[in-house]
Amino acid sequence: MRAVSSWFLYGLIAAMLAVAAPLSAQQPDPFRWMDFHSQKDQDVIVWVTRSLEAEKWTAIREIGVQYDAALVVTTLRATPQSPANADTFAVWSVSLTNHLLTPLLKGVNLRWLDSMTFADGGPQELAAFYDGCRECAADTYFTAFHYDMRAHTWAARWMRGGQGAPIWTASAPAGVAWTQIYAGLAEPNGRELVGTWNHFDYGKEKPAEDFVYRYDLDPFSGLERTQLLSGKDAGAMKLRLCRGQDALPGLARGQDAPLCQQLVNPRPERKPVTTPPANNRGRSAPPGSRH
Repeated sequence: MRAVSSWFLYGLIAAMLAVAAPLSAQQPDPFRWMDFHSQKDQDVIVWVTRSLEAEKWTAIREIGVQYDAALVVTTLRATPQSPANADTFAVWSVSLTNHLLTPLLKGVNLRWLDSMTFADGGPQELAAFYDGCRECAADTYFTAFHYDMRAHTWAARWMRGGQGAPIWTASAPAGVAWTQIYAGLAEPNGRELVGTWNHFDYGKEKPAEDFVYRYDLDPFSGLERTQLLSGKDAGAMKLRLCRGQDALPGLARGQDAPLCQQLVNPRPERKPVTTPPANNRGRSAPPGSRH
């Protein structure tokens, strides 16, 4: 009887493991946007609202939850009469365990992009564009929001001086022909990155300058990298940016610039003709002489 019970127990454990494996593999992404009209999300919405009570905001635009932290976007309107397109926004990380509030960034005109993957086997991250100001020659920045497992909070990537990676500006220095190109690029191994190329042509004043940057994650440490490329690395990145063959949808601009077109489709240089004409026999006669 004892032997029968043991075999039954082993069989039951094996069956449970066989069922558990495919179920765990099919678990959905734990990130989810809250539905402000859904009753089941009201607890999170109330929690976030209370956490933000001491801050300045007019409306909560979006709440996304992953594990024990919420990614929150608030908007601020200067006056009730101000137009909606004049709102500024702020992004916060709100703890769902202790109301801890972490400001991530501020700006205007937040635009969500398709999610991106920056690490081998890593989760997709929420990528976004935003501008530094409105009604001005605005700078446009790129960032990605990810859940930090160690800190149990949300974080924004490539932040420097309170802003993300600069990819475009509407203000060019006087007397300088400035060409801007950027693209999100997919690698063969599944990782993705963002590359930028700024070309400054000073005319006869001084030689032109190129600044080529690569924004990605270090594959060994997982830390964010901001690399200023040079030499062959810069040349290869310029060509990838201009070709746009592996550019991510909605994350590319400047490929139609003459600088890019010349790089992708170089025009052959006209070489001086050194072959003598067909009727030239190596003789010449001065004017008025007999032939």
